[in-house]
Amino acid sequence: MPRFEDLPYRPCVGVALFNRQGLVFVGRRKGPAPEHVDAVHAWQMPQGGIDPGEDPLATARRELYEETNIRSISLLAEAPEWFAYDLPQDVAGQAWKGKYRGQTQKWFAFRFDGVESEIDVANPGGGHKPEFDAWRWEPLAATPGLIIPFKRGVYHKVVEAFAPFAHPV
Repeated sequence: MPRFEDLPYRPCVGVALFNRQGLVFVGRRKGPAPEHVDAVHAWQMPQGGIDPGEDPLATARRELYEETNIRSISLLAEAPEWFAYDLPQDVAGQAWKGKYRGQTQKWFAFRFDGVESEIDVANPGGGHKPEFDAWRWEPLAATPGLIIPFKRGVYHKVVEAFAPFAHPV
């Protein structure tokens, strides 16, 4: 078995979805999942793996739809670089069949242009099983305190990258 340090990162996207008040969408992860070892910090922004050959922007749109049912969006920005995090080593052996040490994520900011009735985490788009059991709007700056601690560094970078959008329009 390869050493933890030699494992690759799983390519992934993250979505900061802003409403017209400048707040971002967060969903509460449905448990159990091996990488969510802390029930208190179960809230996160939508994210998901990039399929082989898939464009990261297309992935961001797909993942948002598959997790929230949301399609009414406009692109605001793309983070200037990829952000990575490591899983705790004991969790890495369980998550994603032990093939990855963590994720490297390309983040996108979108504006939600629809109405809240479009949001449906219980019956997300494409017939996918729900990943969230609740959702709400939060200030972007609050998101690092909601996320599982080992992802917190990435969320601080997301806050820095997308702070210009965290205001009413």
